[in-house]
Amino acid sequence: MNNQVYLSVGSNLGDRQDNLSQAVHLLNQNKQVTVEKVSPVYQTQPVGGVPQDNFLNLAIHLTTTLTAYKLLDYLHEIEQMLRRKRLIHWGPRTIDLDILYFNHETYHDETLVIPHPEIGNRRFVLIPLLDVLTDPELIAQTKQALKTTTDKNWVEILH
Repeated sequence: MNNQVYLSVGSNLGDRQDNLSQAVHLLNQNKQVTVEKVSPVYQTQPVGGVPQDNFLNLAIHLTTTLTAYKLLDYLHEIEQMLRRKRLIHWGPRTIDLDILYFNHETYHDETLVIPHPEIGNRRFVLIPLLDVLTDPELIAQTKQALKTTTDKNWVEILH
């Protein structure tokens, strides 16, 4: 079965553009993953109050035969390959790959929470997500969330 998945990807350490490109490339290397669409790259203001450089963010629509848990494992492998260090919560990172939606399924345990709980609080997630969504229900939800979010941080398209 081909699962419909939406990811948020961000980087604010090192060569941010290259980090994003490598993440997309590594996703494509997995024979059980097909990258369907990648949003433009956006430069975004960091959230969470930790002083740090601006992020580059994008969203990805992919299909996969992997389960949500196996996909999460693979995303963590990619983060390791790209030298992600988990030192400060909401701190700087070479790469961050988050599953936003996995079909219309809900997961809520110590390993995985889907839909991602911060989607509606993050303009840097919502704006690129609109570029790759194909599901009419999710498009409507995302547009509504963008209207009602309390996040006022800037998000500007790079290319």
